[in-house]
Amino acid sequence: MSSKKAKTPGGVCRSASASRRSAKVIADQRLTGGTSDTDAVTGAANAHRPRDYLNVFNALDDNADGYLTPRRLLDVLATQGLLRTDQRLAQVMAHLEACGDDERIDPERFFEITRQNFGLVEKLARGDLIIPDFAGFRDELQAIFERCVEQRDGAVADYIPQLARVDPEQFGAAICTIDGQRWGQGDSEVPFCVQSSCKPINYCIALESLGEAAVHRHVGREPSGRSFNELALNHRNLPHNPLINAGAIMSCSLIGRRLDLADRFDSVMQTWQQLAGGWRPGYNNAVYLSEKSTADRNFALSYVMRENQAFPPDTNILETLDFYFQCCSIEMTASRMAVVASTLANGGVCPISGTRVFSNDTVKNCLSLMYSCGMYDFSGEFAFSVGLPAKSGVSGVLMVVIPQVMGLAIWSPRLDQHGNSVRGVEFCRQLVGRFAFHNYDNIAERSDRLDPRRPSEREETDLTFHLIRAASQGDVTEISRLVALGLDLGVADYDGRTALHLAACEGMGEVVDYLLSRGVDVEPVDRWGQRPADDALRHGHEEIAQRLGYAADAAKAG
Repeated sequence: MSSKKAKTPGGVCRSASASRRSAKVIADQRLTGGTSDTDAVTGAANAHRPRDYLNVFNALDDNADGYLTPRRLLDVLATQGLLRTDQRLAQVMAHLEACGDDERIDPERFFEITRQNFGLVEKLARGDLIIPDFAGFRDELQAIFERCVEQRDGAVADYIPQLARVDPEQFGAAICTIDGQRWGQGDSEVPFCVQSSCKPINYCIALESLGEAAVHRHVGREPSGRSFNELALNHRNLPHNPLINAGAIMSCSLIGRRLDLADRFDSVMQTWQQLAGGWRPGYNNAVYLSEKSTADRNFALSYVMRENQAFPPDTNILETLDFYFQCCSIEMTASRMAVVASTLANGGVCPISGTRVFSNDTVKNCLSLMYSCGMYDFSGEFAFSVGLPAKSGVSGVLMVVIPQVMGLAIWSPRLDQHGNSVRGVEFCRQLVGRFAFHNYDNIAERSDRLDPRRPSEREETDLTFHLIRAASQGDVTEISRLVALGLDLGVADYDGRTALHLAACEGMGEVVDYLLSRGVDVEPVDRWGQRPADDALRHGHEEIAQRLGYAADAAKAG
C-alpha cells in the first residue's frame, strides 16, 4: 500500500509532541504549553509513555494542583456527555472505581489509568469532541424539552389495541453524538415498540445482503404522497418506497430468504444490538399478537403486491407478514434509539463500540429515503421546515439523524393526523430553530442560529492527524476506530510522515505490529529521506527496527 499524502493543519512534527489548532484556545494552550516541573520529575520514567500525556493531564488539572481525583475525572467525563457505562471507557472506570473518590492521582497514575483509552481522553481535553461545549448544548436541549412538555395535542394510536393503552403523557428524549456524547431526559429509559422506525433498518439489512439493484427491483424510492398504509403501488406495480407499509413488507420478504423465520428474526435482533452498541433490544409479544389480529390492511397490501408479481418468486406471504409484525414489535428506549440513530449519523459505525454495522453506501441510500419519505405524508413539510432525515412510528417514536453530528430519538405517544409524534415534531422544529442543523443552513448566513459543532469538521486531514497521533501514543483502539471509518492507514502528512514512522519513533511495538498486519508500506520515505526503521534505530528501538527489517525483506521477496 503506497503512502498517500494529505495536508494536515500545521503538519505533524517529526516527534510525537506535535501541536495543532484546537476548538478551544485555552485547552490548546494548556496542551501545548511547554515543559512543566512534572516533566522533569517523571519524563524518563516510562519510555513507552506518550510524550504529551502530561499536557493532557495539565489541561484537566484546572487548579494546577499537580494531581487529579477520581471525582474530578468522572465530573469531566460527565460534563462532556461520556457516561460511566460507555464501553470504550470500561478500563478507565474499573481503575477509578478501585480508588476512593478523593484519592490523589498523579501524572504517573493518570497515564496507567488512561493508557488504553488515551485517544478519547485527549480529544476530550483538547475540546475536540464534535460538540465541544456539551454542557451548554445539554442545557439548550433541556430547555427545549421542558417547553415541549406543555404540548398536549394529538392522541395515541388506537387501531392497535396494545398501543391504545399506553400512557399518553410519557415523554422521553435522548441524543448520542458521533463521539459518543450522550444526553437523555424524561422517560428516555422506558421501553416502547419501534413500529415503523424498524423500516429503515430492515431496508439497510436488505441492501447489505442483496445490493441496491436487487432490492430496488422490488421496491421503488419515491415518496408516495399518500397515507402510509394506502392500497396503492407505483407505475411499475411496486411499493413506492421501503418506508411505507407495502415497502416495509417487501423489505422483510428480501431478508434471509433461505433461513427459517426464527433465524431471520434473530439476525435482525443481532443487527439492532450492534446498532445500539451491544445492548440487546427487547420484544413485546403482546403487541405482536395485537398487531397481527388487526392487520387486514397489511394482508390486503401483500395480496395486491402478489397479484402484481412484485414479490420475489416463491415468497411465503403469511411468513413474511409474521416477520414484519415481529420487527415492528421490537422494543427499544429513547436512549438506545439515539445510539442507533448516531450509528447512521456516523456512516454506519457505532460510536460507542467502533463496530461497523452498515456500509457508507447503504447509509447514504437509507438517509436519502428517510429525508424524502420518512414522515409518512408529512415528509415534504418536515424536509422543508426541519431539513433532517427522520423516521417516525405510531408508537410515538421519532428517530432523527444529523449526519456527522449526532442521532436523536424522541418518544411521546400522542400523534398528529399524519401518525407522527406531536412532541417529537415540535422538539425538532425548536432544535433547528435554535441550532444550524437544517440540511441547508450551511448555504445561508444565519446569525440567529448557533452551531455547536467544533470549528474543524471531520475531514480526511483531521482523521490523518488523529491516526498519526494515535500511533505515536500506542492507542490501537483509536486506530481500529479510524480503520472502521475507512481511513487509509498508509496516509502521510505533508512531511511524508506516516503512522508507522511515529509508532517506530516512539517505540510503540504493538502499533507497529498492527500496522504491518494491515499491510501498510513498510518503507515509506519522509521528506528527510527517513524510513520507519531509521526512526526506530535513531531513538534506540533496535527490536522494532529489526522487525521492520524482516517485514521489508519479506515484502521484497513476496
